[in-house]
Amino acid sequence: MEQFRSDFLIGAATAAHQVEGNNIHSDCWAMEQMKHSSYTEPSLDAVDHYHHYEEDIRMMKEAGLNAYRFSIEWARIEPEEGKFDETETEHYRQVLKCCHETGIRPVVTLHHFSSPAWLIKKGGWEAQSTPGDFARYTRYLMEELGSQMSVVCTINEANMGIQVAAIAKRYMMQMKAAASAAIASEDENEGKVQLGMNLSKMMENRREAAAENEAVFGTPQPQVFTSPRTPEGDAIIMKAHRMAKAVIREVCPDIKVGLTLSLHDIQASDGGQEKAGQEWDEEFLHYLPSIQDDDFLGVQNYTRSQIGPDGQLPVPAGAEMTQMQYEFYPEALGHVIRRVSEKFHGDIYVTENGIATADDERRIVFIDRALKGVQKCMAEGIPVKGYFYWSLLDNFEWQKGFSMTFGLIAVDRAAQKRFPKKSLTCLGSYSSREN
Repeated sequence: MEQFRSDFLIGAATAAHQVEGNNIHSDCWAMEQMKHSSYTEPSLDAVDHYHHYEEDIRMMKEAGLNAYRFSIEWARIEPEEGKFDETETEHYRQVLKCCHETGIRPVVTLHHFSSPAWLIKKGGWEAQSTPGDFARYTRYLMEELGSQMSVVCTINEANMGIQVAAIAKRYMMQMKAAASAAIASEDENEGKVQLGMNLSKMMENRREAAAENEAVFGTPQPQVFTSPRTPEGDAIIMKAHRMAKAVIREVCPDIKVGLTLSLHDIQASDGGQEKAGQEWDEEFLHYLPSIQDDDFLGVQNYTRSQIGPDGQLPVPAGAEMTQMQYEFYPEALGHVIRRVSEKFHGDIYVTENGIATADDERRIVFIDRALKGVQKCMAEGIPVKGYFYWSLLDNFEWQKGFSMTFGLIAVDRAAQKRFPKKSLTCLGSYSSREN
């Protein structure tokens, strides 16, 4: 096992809604409470990271990690449009302070999937007003907390809505073709998007959910961040990123700024080169004009995607699968880093990479093989600056609830008691103790 150099960030990642609990002003919270929700269960207290962050950060440091990627919940900071909550701002000030005092470098994400409910009522992530709203929120954070930040991700997985749109379209086509085919392919389709989705429940509940959405958000089809996105919505996301980036550079010019993308290791099988090229363009290349002057790109990868002449191929027979129905394929990370570096010439952070499994020994194998790929990329001269495992804690995996165990730390949610896994120490062992 080869350690990384002392300035390389080795850490873990979380998202506010998935770990904090009681984010009552967010769109996700509202959707979880619906009778016909596509969420299998509500987040409620989640793993109460809101009150246990000091303990969780300390556990990272004791295991040898030197960095923590976490998100600030927009719905906490701005629960009503234009009205900022100073108490919640102070909470995140204390989280940042805890990181610095513990010797953990904070990497902050400004938006990680969940949004204020009021934003969705205005049209959400398909509304022309959203980039301006996001820029206002960003300015407030930079003025209040920016002095404690050095690396900021504006938007997590900015391409997620496009991926969800493609999966939803494929699923609908299968449903129309034959009900039995749709049932057979449910898990397979869910495993093709790097997000905890519940496709079958979404489809079953469409009519009933529409009425509830109308009552809560004022529209039967609220445009939340993870909704299937139109090309116009995709452009709005990029505008929001560019406006936030401009604010950050104006208010806090020393902060390194970028966004993160959900990227598969897209591999072309015989005859699939054209389709594979289209997939890579949709997933990555067409974003280059908006990110080419970013300081870094956050690469988020979990598996590969094999493409044939007719599109995405099934996972190879007999392949090991994760709880999320991803193929166990840690080598994908190195492949994606190399391909990204061909066109993007800023720094690269692996902002998410991990595995949902009940077998921690397989998690350790996954981490080891993924990090070997990172080290090979660095040896080739690619400027990879950090690796963040997803996730620090077993947490709330969106529509799939608490059943997916990605964490380096297990949590007894009844008592909110933490149990570090062997994989936490394993990951920390790659970090130079000079930090």
